[in-house]
Amino acid sequence: MKDFKIAVIGNPGSWSTEKLADAIENKTGFRCVVEISKVTMDFDNRTLFHGDIDLASLDALVIKKIGPVYSPDMFNRLEILRFFCKIGIPVYSRPQRIMAAVNRLSCTVTLQKGDIPMPPTIITEDIDQAVHAVKRFGKAILKPLYSSKARGMQVIEDGKYCRSNIEEFKESGNTTMYIQKMINIPGKDLGVAFLGGKYIGTYARCQGTSWNTCTSSGGKYQPFQPSDKIIDLARRAQDLFELDFTCVDVVETEDGPMIFEVSAFGGFRGLINACNIDAASLYADYVINDLEP
Repeated sequence: MKDFKIAVIGNPGSWSTEKLADAIENKTGFRCVVEISKVTMDFDNRTLFHGDIDLASLDALVIKKIGPVYSPDMFNRLEILRFFCKIGIPVYSRPQRIMAAVNRLSCTVTLQKGDIPMPPTIITEDIDQAVHAVKRFGKAILKPLYSSKARGMQVIEDGKYCRSNIEEFKESGNTTMYIQKMINIPGKDLGVAFLGGKYIGTYARCQGTSWNTCTSSGGKYQPFQPSDKIIDLARRAQDLFELDFTCVDVVETEDGPMIFEVSAFGGFRGLINACNIDAASLYADYVINDLEP
């Protein structure tokens, strides 16, 4: 075992957080799961306490999650960790890199600046322009800027209830509306995973009874062997963010593969269930090897 003290920032009790904490404990003998909403940063003394533990005394932090739900609060928590990096403690992935991916609009802007193909997307705060966008697309998915696993997303079609549905979506807290054309997919989309920028595997999320492929909506993980074209596209997308571990959401379309998003945190479950790849253990090894002189 390596004599490192590495804490996992995540959601205590959640499967992925505990899976990563288990892997790190198995390799180092040290276990610490940090709920970021319960930390206190002292800028003058350069300390970051979680209970009785000063995280500044540890060798590294690994960010698995930054809260139980996606929200603007995530940026405040990441800002604390961004300053924390200044005192020299390694953080995986770097907070500023996560910031570029955790907000759906920020992620899309970065991908578009990198000329990565995506489904047609319109951003507006104007109801009339939103109605026009849905008319243009025929059918669209309105997506909250902060969400995962399709939470809060709404499918809206051009027709009688288009405007009222858009108004309801905006009034539910979505001032800036992210409107993406609903494209035909072959019953699945893909999670293409990278560790330290290196490709490690791909799983498919196959549709259940819902329009989306999320397992919470009945979707199923299956192994998948992508083409070199898909891997190369996903690699180009993740290169823009330089995250230590990520999964790139790819969809095959009649116009070629496109990217939905690059995950700020990446997922373990699809890789282990579909591909028998223990990404948590690989991630722990990656961090330890990086820390070694």
